[in-house]
Amino acid sequence: MRLIRYQLKNAAPVFGWILDDKIGRIEGDPFGKYRRMEAEIPLSDVHLLAPVQPSKIVCIGHNYADHIKEREVETPKLPLIFLKPPSSIINPGDMIILPMQSKRVDHEAELVAVIGKRGRRITAENAQNHILGYTIGNDVTARDLQKEDNQWTRGKGFDTFCPFGPWIDTDFDTSDALITCKVSGQPRQMGSTRDMIFNVEAQVAFISSFMTLEPGDLIFTGTPMGIGPLVAGDEVVIEIEGLGKLVNPVAGE
Repeated sequence: MRLIRYQLKNAAPVFGWILDDKIGRIEGDPFGKYRRMEAEIPLSDVHLLAPVQPSKIVCIGHNYADHIKEREVETPKLPLIFLKPPSSIINPGDMIILPMQSKRVDHEAELVAVIGKRGRRITAENAQNHILGYTIGNDVTARDLQKEDNQWTRGKGFDTFCPFGPWIDTDFDTSDALITCKVSGQPRQMGSTRDMIFNVEAQVAFISSFMTLEPGDLIFTGTPMGIGPLVAGDEVVIEIEGLGKLVNPVAGE
């Protein structure tokens, strides 16, 4: 099932589900008891929003060997963790804004796990029971600022630096899905989820060993090789096989 948050005209945002090109409203929310209404609203009639409002966005760095090689860094012995603030979230289709403080802002195409059940010290064997589903994310990064700072918060945390969506797929298979990124029609990134150094289950286990994961929290699982700069006027299209596309235009501040 594909779950969304959407807005119809000037109404309040609500959860829904997609069947073909129609949307049905969800009474309640996907993290508790809910009821699916009939899918009868045309998808073209609604504004898709970021599909959840997380309490935190946990990201995994240097999780693909080819990306490690292009960054010229060492392979981590444990998952390399950093956070993006919820204020960096934008919706599918919203504008990525290049901040004036940075001279190089990169795209990073990623599979994103969405937590569905609260947990602490979750085992890898039990991790899938705590995952609602998966979506597509772009870990937008001010690369020059990331290199300047010992911590990555500034380079990763600007407003608009966390597009994700357009929906959550509760049945998605993470074992071998192709991740691609095109910028203004030009191929940039291509990799498979099978090439992760730490798989999703290992990530959930490691993160929850020191912090409680809450329903709606996001885990950005790492990016494959091919990161590159964005300029005003670009359009970023990230596609994950079997999951869909995330599209965001780019503008200068």
